[in-house]
Amino acid sequence: MGATIAVLSQKGGTGKTTTVRTLADVFRRIGLDVLAIDLDPQGNLSDYFDVDPDASPTIADVLAGRVDATAAVHDGIIPANLSLAEAEIALVGKMGRELTLKRALAPIADDYDLLLVDCPPSLGLLTVNGLVAADHALLTTEAQYFALQGVEQALEVIELARDGLNPQLGWLGVVFNIADMRTRHSREAFATLREHIGEKLFETTVRQSIAYAESAELAVSILDHRPGLAADYLAVADELLTRLKMTELRPRLQQLTASLVEGS
Repeated sequence: MGATIAVLSQKGGTGKTTTVRTLADVFRRIGLDVLAIDLDPQGNLSDYFDVDPDASPTIADVLAGRVDATAAVHDGIIPANLSLAEAEIALVGKMGRELTLKRALAPIADDYDLLLVDCPPSLGLLTVNGLVAADHALLTTEAQYFALQGVEQALEVIELARDGLNPQLGWLGVVFNIADMRTRHSREAFATLREHIGEKLFETTVRQSIAYAESAELAVSILDHRPGLAADYLAVADELLTRLKMTELRPRLQQLTASLVEGS
């Protein structure tokens, strides 16, 4: 059965969607079958994967029970659009609403090595569905003063999901995004997080760069758009493999890193 990772943040602008997009690309390039799931009504991940805005069916149709999850897969992603907001409202009055995504994904879990769920930048019902369906949670945060507050709020929702809904949910840690470690502000934010969450904070910091916005606009992976800059996410992926106890894949990742970064 494939491992499911819910990627979440307390607010937008933390590089969450870029993290999902890039990690999906990295893991596919080292031979894993990866399914990305856009659980955000804004549909940014779907845009990043260059999915047709009119693509149908979507994750909204899956959650509404109109189609099976298999039918909603488009080139390795189950996309989302604004209709997901309506689906979330409909879920509120449904029995077992927090389990809807888990039940929908169960029949296809064995078809993939990894499922990456891009949760919305809020801590509502869709995010809870993502956490209940997941084996692991991964948080992203930006290098700013209120980073710790956002992480603490997200951890509260993780605990809510664990409490009677998904007691086996693991917390992989926090990725420190959009950072300029040359500035005292970024260094202090990193140090504060390290003090409070210890080794749960990834060692790798993802550098701030306009190239990520460019790659999203072009719907092209950062691995192709700016291979040299991709070193940060390749390092995050390496840490993630260790935390997932998939260290046998690290030699493949090292080869990919050498071909992309050293050759750029």
